[in-house]
Formats: sequence, structure tokens, C-alpha cells
Amino acid sequence: MGNLLCRFMSKLETGVVGSFMKTADPAFVEVAGYAGLDFAILDLEHGPNSIYQIQNLVRAAEIAGIAPIVRVPELSESVISSAIDVGALGLQVPQVETADDVKEAIRAARFYPKGNKGVCRFVRAAKYSAMNRDLYFQEVNEIPVICQLEGTAALENIDEILSVEGLGVIFIGPYDLSQSLGVPGRIMDPRVQAAMEAIVAKAERYNIKVGTFVDDMESLRFWKQRGVKYLAYSVDVGIFSDACRDIVNCFAEL
Repeated sequence: MGNLLCRFMSKLETGVVGSFMKTADPAFVEVAGYAGLDFAILDLEHGPNSIYQIQNLVRAAEIAGIAPIVRVPELSESVISSAIDVGALGLQVPQVETADDVKEAIRAARFYPKGNKGVCRFVRAAKYSAMNRDLYFQEVNEIPVICQLEGTAALENIDEILSVEGLGVIFIGPYDLSQSLGVPGRIMDPRVQAAMEAIVAKAERYNIKVGTFVDDMESLRFWKQRGVKYLAYSVDVGIFSDACRDIVNCFAEL
């Protein structure tokens, strides 16, 4: 954990960029790390992976020096605990709507006195018990909890959510947000942008970092310039698809 987590948290202060990973192939994670991305979101919500496969993706991330963030499929104490046990350096929790949701996620991801995560040192994150137990407990309690805000309910409860002690980052899901605002898929619609900019402004007042998903360079620049620090650029399979399409288009023009 140590150095990789410290480096990621330090860079988060000025801004980090990464990508979602939906394949079960560790090579994609390694490639992303060697290319210089800061983090990889290993996806258990919309990807085909199991927790067994995630641990190998985490290993690949550590080899390539890229922070492994695990997006769990739901707000579940057991799933959050398992993701930490295999070595996640960040927990991304979807469909967070209330302050109580945030508190529950933090409790599940923290050892006493900050939470109630189940204790077992015979896990990969603790080097299968070779790691000093006190250091292990301390490092787990420093892993960022990233809460995804994706609907109007979260917007209505934004002040209470941002007030929760221990919240690391809020992540705005633009596609789900666009659907809840009645413009599904139109993530650059003025209504979606206005809602997101309002969240960014409020988060700044609470000293909470903001993240979001983008899938083109224009959106990446737009949100970086507006102070978003945790930027997830597209998805591994989408990036590969775009690159293949560019090759086809270039070949057709020859």
C-alpha cells in the first residue's frame, strides 16, 4: 500500500486522471500504468469481474505503479471488506443518495475507531499476515472512500453528504444524472452541466474533492478547468475501440 497510496493521494491535490477497467485481463491495467495514468477503476458494478479476478488486476496495478480503485457493485459491507482485503487502494461506491449512505460506506471500509470492518490479517492487503498489524490497520483507515452521486436524491441531500467526516471524494455519474434530469445520455446538456457545476462549487466550500467520468478530450478539459480533481477518462474497451476505429478510418483514406 504505502508508497503507491501516498503518491496517489499527493497527486490528487492537484488532479489525477485514470480510466475504468472492464476487462479481466491484467495486461490492460499494466498498459495503463506504463502509459502514465494515475489510477485504474477496477469495475465490479458493470464489469464481468469477480473478486478473485480483481485481486490479479490489483497485482498488475501495483507492478505498473497505478493506483487500483475498486468500484463495488453496491453499498455492501461484505463486498467493500473483500475489495480492501485483496488490496484496493480506494473504494468507489455507487448510488449514494444520503449522508447515512456515506456513513455506512465509511464504517464498512474502516477499522476501529473509525469503522467496523471485519478484522483478518491473513489477506493479501496485509501480506498474508507478514505485515505489521498496526501498520496494516492504519493504512486501511487512510484508503479514500469515493462516493458516487448519480441522481436527484443526492442533489437534494448534497450539503448533508458533504458534511460527513471521512468522506474522501465525491464522484458525479453524468450519465445517470442526465437520466434523472430527463435528458438521458446528454451529459453536456446545460441542465446537467449546471447541476454538476453546483456540486463542484459546494464541494469546494466543504474542502471535498470531486471526480467525474468523461469520454472525450473536450469534456476532460472542461471539467479539469472547473476544478474537478479525479477524472476518469472513458473505459479500457472504449479506448481500444476508438483506436481501432481510427486505424480503419485512416486506412480507408489511403
